[in-house]
Amino acid sequence: MMVVLIALGGAVGAVARYLVDRFVQARHDSVFPWGTHVANVLACLLFGFVAALGLPPWLFTLLAVGFLGALSTYSTFAYETLRLAQNRARLLALANVAASVTAGLGAAVLGTALADTV
Repeated sequence: MMVVLIALGGAVGAVARYLVDRFVQARHDSVFPWGTHVANVLACLLFGFVAALGLPPWLFTLLAVGFLGALSTYSTFAYETLRLAQNRARLLALANVAASVTAGLGAAVLGTALADTV
């Protein structure tokens, strides 16, 4: 049953990630991977929120493991950072790492704090 919930959440999360990425990236004329950055930070914010709610295991699995696991993507972040470095945009690559880690952790803390107010 849990595998089915992960698959369902993941299917929706993967589509959401693609749509967020395209929506954001289309509005920025930059080589910086804003779409991936926004999708990952949004996933961190929502994960912090969901994790703090104390949801039943099946719902946590659907939302956090399935949906949010697919909404965020470490592999794309790593690939885009590598491509920036390979294309001699090393400062942007470093900025991507610093911004992603800082914003992701901050968003998770904020999400947890928001859940505590509910």
